[in-house]
Amino acid sequence: MASNVCVFCATLLLSFFLFGVVVDGDINGTTRRDRSLESKVFDVHRYGAHGDGRHDDTKALAKAWAEACSSLQPAIVIIPKGRRYLTKHVTFSGPCRSSIMLMIEGTLMAPPQGSHWSKKTNRHWILFNGVIGLTVTGGGTVDGNGRLWWQKSCKTSSRFPCKQAPTALTFYSCKNLRLENLELMNSQQIHMSVEDCSHVKIVRLSITAPGTSPNTDGIHITRSRHVHVTDCTIKTGDDCISIEDRTQNLHVKNIVCGPGHGISIGSLGDHGSEAHVNNVTVDGVVLHGTTNGARIKTWQGGRGYAKNIVFQNMIMDMVWNPIVIDQNYCDSATPCKKQKSAVEVSNVLFKNIRGTSASKEAIKLSCSAGVPCHGIALENVKLTLKDVSGVAKSTCENAIWRKSGTVDPHPCTLSN
Repeated sequence: MASNVCVFCATLLLSFFLFGVVVDGDINGTTRRDRSLESKVFDVHRYGAHGDGRHDDTKALAKAWAEACSSLQPAIVIIPKGRRYLTKHVTFSGPCRSSIMLMIEGTLMAPPQGSHWSKKTNRHWILFNGVIGLTVTGGGTVDGNGRLWWQKSCKTSSRFPCKQAPTALTFYSCKNLRLENLELMNSQQIHMSVEDCSHVKIVRLSITAPGTSPNTDGIHITRSRHVHVTDCTIKTGDDCISIEDRTQNLHVKNIVCGPGHGISIGSLGDHGSEAHVNNVTVDGVVLHGTTNGARIKTWQGGRGYAKNIVFQNMIMDMVWNPIVIDQNYCDSATPCKKQKSAVEVSNVLFKNIRGTSASKEAIKLSCSAGVPCHGIALENVKLTLKDVSGVAKSTCENAIWRKSGTVDPHPCTLSN
């Protein structure tokens, strides 16, 4: 009982800061009072959750959400600290009648066995759909329990067919979304995906999975606008942050990445599709031992554009490919055919980037003959080979670029 009281008091204190204080009486003559008293708290244990890591708590979480979402008052759903909640696929749907907060203080744990997933649900583990005014926080953990999924991935062994695996957290069509102070670990596939969302803030997340885990991107962003990602540490087996089609006005700042595949825009334009990415700033990233650093990748045959992109203030620590633009990307078991059309890449700035390259090719600009990259700028770049006996180099193909300040290795000459 005492612990429940403490959780309740802490929640009221938190809501005090979140929702503020009514300074003046309302039009009906309400006196000054703490608006936190208007917030309703929904503890999942009141809805039958066990929190022992063995019993299925999916229905309890869904019931708590449904009641909180229908509340006329700002609502807080609490998943208490010190417990593990076994959770199968669940969808938290909106819009809700008021703002809503999910306080993950304990651990949400996915079932490890593939038999717990159906073909209809194996793309998502926890899905937030159409929620407006959502905050997810609490200092707890979201554990995807993905090891058995990784072992049966076609990228682990060609003996296995390529199948969909669940994304741990998916935010679809959400607005005014804030994610803060959470640990995501060992996702079955992507750790977190932001899709068709607007006005999103992602702050102080820790995302971890082994460097060998396949397709375990940290944060995936697509078809979303006005997104800020700040102060996150990401260690995965794929892109730390992947940025895809119809992303605009994205700001990424103060990220530590590695192991992983770096910060990637794309891939864009696969299967002849049209893609649009605009106004992306990546500022203040430290990369340790990643396969790529600042990367833009597009398929031949695609259409559209990736433009107005800034990568700046980055430190590369033994990164295999520190700076890459690749308009000839091909992630296929068979060679990709050469095609004339491409996603146009333009107005890209690489500024204040320094550190060590694990390969001789520190800068690679591999662009399309039909749609060359243009407006590419390198400013104050210093990349050295980790092996002191060698010298880092850069290569270019069909890239129209300029340099400012000191750039080392010196930009390559235009080959065509």
